[in-house]
Amino acid sequence: MGILYRIRKRRRTGPLQVNPKKGSMNMKKLEQLYEGKAKKVFQTDDPACLIVEYKDDATAFNGQKKGTILGKGAINNQMTNRLMAKMEKAGIPTHFVKELSERETLVKKVSIVPLEVIIRNISAGSFAKRYGVEEGIVFDAPTIEFSYKNDDLGDPLINSYHALALKLATAEEIDTIKRYAFRINELLKALLLEHGIELVDFKLEFGRLPDGTIVLADEISPDTCRFWDVETHEKLDKDRFRRDLGGVEDAYQEVMRRLIGE
Repeated sequence: MGILYRIRKRRRTGPLQVNPKKGSMNMKKLEQLYEGKAKKVFQTDDPACLIVEYKDDATAFNGQKKGTILGKGAINNQMTNRLMAKMEKAGIPTHFVKELSERETLVKKVSIVPLEVIIRNISAGSFAKRYGVEEGIVFDAPTIEFSYKNDDLGDPLINSYHALALKLATAEEIDTIKRYAFRINELLKALLLEHGIELVDFKLEFGRLPDGTIVLADEISPDTCRFWDVETHEKLDKDRFRRDLGGVEDAYQEVMRRLIGE
């Protein structure tokens, strides 16, 4: 059976923005540059900015499983923007500029570092399967993993030495990414716990600005994080889609309700 929650429609309180660029209110959406599994990316009339549009499409297991989660795009967009804004306030630079609509956001144009960064606080998913342990083991300290962001290769796990050898990032960039990732983990864990959610694990992506500055990019959402209810350990994330648990839309809505508070 699917999980059932009381869902209320979130009130719009005006556009969310962090250090908005001059003229960003009138940014023009131009041609589509890219369409991925969960988002579309569009050029704008400012060469330093792009518009990201979030989709309801869902995939799992490197695209082997496909489906739709109604409302996912709007939830992921708005949740990501609020969490990115909190990261900015805590001193973590991000690509976020301004929320344009429920599904669209203006972001700084970055060159994505081809490393997926996975932070784990509790055993689950591929970690539990890989090492033959049960899910739910709370680690004494968070772990960090890197995977080479390459769909054709299945995003293989690599270490920092591999990343250096493949020239995916410099030693300084890797150190910065690690430092930011662990700090983001601390911030997210504390924030989510206030709302009765355990942060089990999550994936981050980082990008380079034209001047070489490393910033947090992509998204922070139930698509990229494992969220469990603190008391029941009910899964409130994309695992409900991956594992055919039902109640997928309800889970996404519940996380949104708790974090936004409406």
